[in-house]
Amino acid sequence: MAGAVYLPMRVINSIRIACLVLTAVLVVSACLAYSQARSNAADAIASALRSEQYNQALELLRPALEQSPGDGQLWTMQGVAYSRLGNNKEALTAFRQALKISPDNIPALKGAAQIEFDSGSAAGIPLLERILRLQPSDLTSHAMLAVLEYQQGNCAAAVPHFAKAAPLFHSQLPALHAYATCLVKLKRTEEAIPVFQRTLAVNDDQRERQLLASLQLMAHKPEDAIGTLGPLLGNSPSVETLELASAAYENAHDTARAVESLQRAIVLDPQKVDLYVDFAILSSTHQSFQVGINAVNDGLRILPRAASLYFARGVLQVQLAEYDKAQADFEKAYELDPNQSMSVAAQGLAAVQQNDLDGALAGVEGKLKQKPDDPVLLYMQADILTQKGAEPGSPEFKTAMQSAKKAVALRPALGPARGVLAKLYLEAGQYSEAAVQCRKALEIAPKDQTALYRLIQALRRTERKDEIPSLLKRLASLRQDATKEEREQYRYKLVEDETPAK
Repeated sequence: MAGAVYLPMRVINSIRIACLVLTAVLVVSACLAYSQARSNAADAIASALRSEQYNQALELLRPALEQSPGDGQLWTMQGVAYSRLGNNKEALTAFRQALKISPDNIPALKGAAQIEFDSGSAAGIPLLERILRLQPSDLTSHAMLAVLEYQQGNCAAAVPHFAKAAPLFHSQLPALHAYATCLVKLKRTEEAIPVFQRTLAVNDDQRERQLLASLQLMAHKPEDAIGTLGPLLGNSPSVETLELASAAYENAHDTARAVESLQRAIVLDPQKVDLYVDFAILSSTHQSFQVGINAVNDGLRILPRAASLYFARGVLQVQLAEYDKAQADFEKAYELDPNQSMSVAAQGLAAVQQNDLDGALAGVEGKLKQKPDDPVLLYMQADILTQKGAEPGSPEFKTAMQSAKKAVALRPALGPARGVLAKLYLEAGQYSEAAVQCRKALEIAPKDQTALYRLIQALRRTERKDEIPSLLKRLASLRQDATKEEREQYRYKLVEDETPAK
């Protein structure tokens, strides 16, 4: 299922075992009560089930059901017999028949829920919800419902059931991870911390400590993160540990240790681009711009095609008022990675198109025949033609220009269309028109780095060059903020994506 999240089988199996035991007890109890109130045949069926003679129970059930087809208890016992023989299809049919007769039949509900749970089916959710309406304190049903909701990616529904089933998960590391991960997805970071602390108590290893420290950093508790990482910061800390430690030290206002940790990480892994970017951010924060530039220069000697390093150096050079150098670095960064700071929507579009531009163009043109005035389709056509390298003066370039203009006319607030139109104007040498489109794009999306960069490009070729330094400062600030946001998002992703194979 698309978007679903799956819990490790160890947890599912542990809940399954608990549920099987409970279901068996309930059925035996139901059968005993039934046999006391009914015939010797019913007593024989109950006895066969208790002694695990399931085929014999089925033989006895056939005539009994023919005689009493409206007896929900008989259908329940048939469901149990089939399920214990591994015939879940027939078992589920029997349980459902029992529930048609008696919707609140607890043994039938639990039998059906168990089968749906084992298959990871969302059909088990309403069954478990009905059980919990009848038995609100049933921890096993809470646990099963938590797992099924988690598998469906519905953390908001799963979390309350994880909380109520906590005693069952007390030492189950994957379940604790699932619970904590859901809390993180819901941005309930403070509540996730004690759950991760419990995982550390269950399994004290490097990964668990890194995850807990990441969470503590998200919760703005750097001192706690430093304490968590302490045992890992001995003689041979990993690069990941040093990265986390550097962030924790900086947030705790211990800049010297933050710098030292990053320097140690760079020595261990000089190929890791993010380390140099982090060092640049740290240097900028403390106005040690040249120190940061020197570090980025070291990185560029090893990684000369890392666009993010040119961005990082450009940001620092803006702080030193080295605008020509900054602009050259930004241009190099965009040359290496044109999609570096496009909008999320444009990035998604570019990702699709890069796989098959010709196919994407054919698809868009086919849709435009049916909807010739669709502004999004017109924008997409212009964007694809631009990505294909349409040359000024060519029929493709003219089509792209016409489509972009029409998209903007039909939907003035379509920022990406204005961005494409600005790019086309730049390539056509119409710099004043390009600047106008960039300014309008920035009115729609003030943090659009690509529109800001293109505005700088356009102004360089007009009489408005005096505006460029302030725009470079704005671009540098946006880039730095975006990098910090990326780091924060990375920490969330680190926790959310963690699925231990234990």
